[in-house]
Amino acid sequence: MGSPDPTADAAKNVELWTQANAEYTDENAKTNWALDEISWGIWAIDESELNVLGDVNGLDVVELGCGTAYVSAWLAKAGARPVGVDITPAQLDTARRMMAETGIEFPLVEADAAETGLPPESADLVVSEYGASIWVDPYRWIPEAARLLRPGGRLAFLRNSTLVILCSTDEMPAKEYLVHAQFGMKRFEFPEGGVEFHLAHGEWIDLLRANGFDVERLIELQAPPDAVTHDRYAYVTADWARKWPSEEIWVARKRVT
Repeated sequence: MGSPDPTADAAKNVELWTQANAEYTDENAKTNWALDEISWGIWAIDESELNVLGDVNGLDVVELGCGTAYVSAWLAKAGARPVGVDITPAQLDTARRMMAETGIEFPLVEADAAETGLPPESADLVVSEYGASIWVDPYRWIPEAARLLRPGGRLAFLRNSTLVILCSTDEMPAKEYLVHAQFGMKRFEFPEGGVEFHLAHGEWIDLLRANGFDVERLIELQAPPDAVTHDRYAYVTADWARKWPSEEIWVARKRVT
């Protein structure tokens, strides 16, 4: 079930995110690092409304595919002990600049999110917000998340919804009809570059359970009534996302055996 060539896929994604970092990520990082509360997804739904993570004070956290590490920064402000993992040096350089500017510090690791090199059972919480959750083969990174978590620890990840991917073509935005087959969906290469990974819900459940997780929540995000279609995230309109979920958050807990 693995990628034909995970190293080649990773190299494409590093190239994509190096370019994105040069074009706009530094500017976004300043805004996101200044947040007092994490907001989820392109419609910026507050953590206080969704209660995905709960109280993180005192928790050891690993963020897989942290990018500029603004989620880890928020976790640190909330009292957690995060470690950010990302494969793109330019993204981590931005994170380090933000640390210098804000005084918020935590470890950063340059590594494939499926091969972090971190100690086993070293985390209470593993998080991925559009990081490993879409950019790394789930049949590689889910086992790594399970390895990192202590028994009873939680995994929370945000991704594009399966439905929006099934309705997406090379020409944005998403259609109001299906354009991809659900059976066999997994690896997607879009024109802007990079390689994404998306599974059907049944496959996600089977994969999580096979790696010792029990699914606790699947939160399908709806665009608020006043949401406006993004210029940058033009793959879906606000009107579409008010009718169908364009994003989803999974929460699972590692079984205590």
